[in-house]
Amino acid sequence: MTTTLTVEGMSCEHCEQSVADALAEVEGVTDVAVDHEGASATVEGDADEDALVAAVDEAGYTAQA
Repeated sequence: MTTTLTVEGMSCEHCEQSVADALAEVEGVTDVAVDHEGASATVEGDADEDALVAAVDEAGYTAQA
């Protein structure tokens, strides 16, 4: 399953990595791609959407599914 999130607050590659690391820690995630210029994150796997949003929020950014 692919889930795409809109992520606000990213301004650089370091931000991308922070979001990617946070998402990768969520149970069920198998792959993550983050694009700060496109303000998005694409997640592969069967992770719960609410858990993905919460992980991004905990990393200091704002996410919406």
